[in-house]
Amino acid sequence: MLQPYPGHLAAFLKKRYTLGKIKKTKRATLFMMTLRQIRHFIAVAETGSISAAAQAVFISQSTLTLAIQQLEEDIGVSLFSRHAKGMTLTHQGHQFLRQAHLILATVENAKRSLQQGAEQVAGQLIIGVTSLVAGYYLADLLIRFQRAYPNVDIRVMEDERPYIEHLLVSGEIDVGVLILSNLEDRHALQTEVLTHSPHRLWLPAQHPLLEHDNINLSDVACEPLIQLNVDEMGVNAQRIWSRAGLQPKVTLRTASTEAVRSLVAAGLGVSIQPDMTYRPWSLEGDIIEARPIADLTQTLDVGLAWRRGTARPSMVDPFLSVAREQPHPGRRPSI
Repeated sequence: MLQPYPGHLAAFLKKRYTLGKIKKTKRATLFMMTLRQIRHFIAVAETGSISAAAQAVFISQSTLTLAIQQLEEDIGVSLFSRHAKGMTLTHQGHQFLRQAHLILATVENAKRSLQQGAEQVAGQLIIGVTSLVAGYYLADLLIRFQRAYPNVDIRVMEDERPYIEHLLVSGEIDVGVLILSNLEDRHALQTEVLTHSPHRLWLPAQHPLLEHDNINLSDVACEPLIQLNVDEMGVNAQRIWSRAGLQPKVTLRTASTEAVRSLVAAGLGVSIQPDMTYRPWSLEGDIIEARPIADLTQTLDVGLAWRRGTARPSMVDPFLSVAREQPHPGRRPSI
């Protein structure tokens, strides 16, 4: 369950700083922060400029500038980097944005529960999804949304990522649930990462690499590699190996995750896969081991995407609220 919003902010600040180092002012303390300040901060984060954000929240640029400066002073960190083309979030700003979305989602859920029962919310939500996400991520999200909003009609369209992007930008679907790492039209889409799935090496039982204290990509490059190509996973793999400056020995490519499991378990090769797809046995019942790769920190980012800059369809906000409540570690909104 989500905590009340002061708890989220306290957790954020305590993680980055000791509470004793939080800067205090005469005008405000941690628990006097207002929802208006939080909404103003989110507006600047999403638009990337004071002028655009001021128009979005219907206040003057000078008032909004002062509000952001006061917020940064109150919590004792710089949330934005200022430059000629606008404002971008700092690392601390990204952390704060994550908590800010959770705060507003909690408040909206509380208001909704008081103002109307979920059964009174009705309409249609059209969701676009890519195949790998559909198989390993979508079901739980849809179940929780249907339980919360039983009178919303949900339509799901599965297709390749480029076409899902096209449908989002054209307004033919409301929201996408997909791998965000490969998005192309980021200027037209607002995104929010729901989970960062780390990569691990899948190996058969008793493989020699299981005896290693640390496994590196250079170790994997010497092994026969089974490559999953569904949902642009081949592109993801090329990115990994290119950054490492290594050439893997790919012996087989397949669009089936189950085939990867069976081939690895049978000892025909190893495979690098995101953790969200891991299961410790194949369909034949053979064991599959998984180990971290010491020099591979890249994650597969799964999340939501919706059209930027226009009024959202009425069912998108309830869907976002349910998705944000999902207990996935490391969720990070992005702009």
